[in-house]
Amino acid sequence: MAVDIARPKLEGKVLVGADRQLGFAEFGDPQGRAIFWLHGTPGARRQIPVEARVFAETHGIRLIGVDRPGIGSSTPHEYHRVIDFAADLRTVADTLGIDKMEIIGLSGGGPYTLGCAAAMPDRVVAVGVLGGVAPTQGPDGIGGGIMGTVGLPVAPVLEHVGAPLSFVATGLIRLIKPVAEPILYLYASISPEGDRRLLARPEFKAMFLDDLLNGSRRQLAAPFADVVVFARDWGFRLDEVKVPVRWWHGDCDHIVPFAHGEHVVALLPDAEFRPLPGESHLGGLGEAEEIMQTMSDLWDDYEATR
Repeated sequence: MAVDIARPKLEGKVLVGADRQLGFAEFGDPQGRAIFWLHGTPGARRQIPVEARVFAETHGIRLIGVDRPGIGSSTPHEYHRVIDFAADLRTVADTLGIDKMEIIGLSGGGPYTLGCAAAMPDRVVAVGVLGGVAPTQGPDGIGGGIMGTVGLPVAPVLEHVGAPLSFVATGLIRLIKPVAEPILYLYASISPEGDRRLLARPEFKAMFLDDLLNGSRRQLAAPFADVVVFARDWGFRLDEVKVPVRWWHGDCDHIVPFAHGEHVVALLPDAEFRPLPGESHLGGLGEAEEIMQTMSDLWDDYEATR
């Protein structure tokens, strides 16, 4: 069953440097509390579940997706450290007239979410992470998972060939556009049961296809840049993230091991771990309403102390 997915209320680009810009997409209440939703690897600004968009509309939340450099409308750029993204998000927030914010990050968006919390404790109220990638280097590092077994070995190669690979990958996306839906079904068929259930839901299929075909049709450098920067020291320690963190993680995650989520949460000063029984890597997307409610409650708690 085909499902039409609504376009964002507003899409645009923000200059974050003399020759760089980041693309964004807004949903919900333009006057509401601001929550930035950082996409996974791969992904782009529209990779936000329909349930989260509806919750934002009905609960006075300004929900904003942001393209990382090298995807969608964002200029290609390689951060030296994960925390360097925070300066760009600060500029986006300033340009959009946002002071206080919450941030939610899926998978590869998780490291950037934590980095922003560490860099902007005066502006970030709380953060949520859904199956986030864990550090690979330094005292907070942990081995295993896709990053440990694949990402670390290929990262040095990607530093030199990431640009031509992204060109090839973008060309492939254009070629598969007419058959994108069958290919998504094929991917679902080889995914763990939890992700297979989620990808079978029409609204999630529509969201993924919309994001893929809008965010990746021009460029696909961001996923390669993510792998490179995740393989380095992130530029902050987990104990520097002082704001409240809520972490959702499927106990059958085949991309980022469940133990990685437990490891990171144990090192964060103010964090709660929310296991998702029977769910895999995308399981957090299926809990979007609960996640949005949790983040709203954290904002209420923050305001009650002021």
